[in-house]
Amino acid sequence: MISANVKKVISTNPTTRVNRRDFIRGVGQVAGAVAACCFGAVSAADGRAAENNGRRGAQRLTPERLKQFEALRYGMFISYDIQAFYRGTIHGKVTDEMRRIPPTVYAPDKLDVGQWISVARDAGMKYAVLTAKRHPGFCLWPSKYTDYTVANSGNKTDVVEKYVKACEKCGVQPGLYYPSVDFHHLGGRRPEDDWKYVTSIHQTFITDQITELLTGYGSIAEVWIDIPHVLGRGYRTFLYEHIARLQPNSVVLMNGGFHDGTKVPVDKIWPTDLISLERTLPSKTGYSPWKTVEEKEYYIPAEFCDSIMPSWWWVEGQEPRDDQKVLAQFQACREAGVNFLLDAPPDNHGLVPKTTVEALMRLRRNAGI
Repeated sequence: MISANVKKVISTNPTTRVNRRDFIRGVGQVAGAVAACCFGAVSAADGRAAENNGRRGAQRLTPERLKQFEALRYGMFISYDIQAFYRGTIHGKVTDEMRRIPPTVYAPDKLDVGQWISVARDAGMKYAVLTAKRHPGFCLWPSKYTDYTVANSGNKTDVVEKYVKACEKCGVQPGLYYPSVDFHHLGGRRPEDDWKYVTSIHQTFITDQITELLTGYGSIAEVWIDIPHVLGRGYRTFLYEHIARLQPNSVVLMNGGFHDGTKVPVDKIWPTDLISLERTLPSKTGYSPWKTVEEKEYYIPAEFCDSIMPSWWWVEGQEPRDDQKVLAQFQACREAGVNFLLDAPPDNHGLVPKTTVEALMRLRRNAGI
């Protein structure tokens, strides 16, 4: 049973603001509750035969839900935010200039979120994952926990709202990406420690924003948490369970970075519903979804992600990557039974560029989707 204190920490009321003192007192009980109470059955891909033989795993989601996710196979990653407008360098050492990029820099003049999702549908994609916020901290929705959002930008459209509605219209399942690292909202961190840890203040900020996203826009199919290792095992467990309570049918991905899925980087990503293979194809021996984690067996599907462009976000002058290289990635994922999430970043007008659209349609034809 989960204690009354833990119930207070992870409230079923989506508008409840998490109290840090209660969180610290209850997080150890949350971790135990996750393992003891919340993990259910198993399945998917070549796990179907195992399921018929009575083999079961310790993961939270049902066999049917995992099969639904694996059946999607192909999705669009949509990396879009202030980085499409800022002319400086976002990666590398975080400078004061990067921290102070004004929200008015974000000003798409032809923003058409429906076009993004229509392209995804026409390219044969079944789901999408939108970067609701990326490392610079700019929010594509009018969050009440910061003024660094579209509400104070050159285009006040609630992109998350338009995105979810477009997905519903086009029959594409919506997912949302959220980063653990934030260059703008330091939450008491030292500037030089952006990639090392987050404070308790920033943990509360993350919880509040995740709650906004998962209670304000309807059903979300996948929640993609980037750089989760900076959160620490205790808060990561709390966040996973909080997401699961707000959106129980959603698959939660804690991004483990560059690896082939042979092993589960428990210290960086656990708990998680999916294994992410960032720009790293599955091992040549294939991907095995049956994983042993801390002496328990889990069925964990995998998702490979890369961009059709050289960069994750739009950069003026860049052209799509070689058709055959992208096709080879798609085929390798299909053969391994791994989902393929392909980034197609919109430009600074707010559109997926024509050259990107054409490359996606060639991929559909070449892959026989």
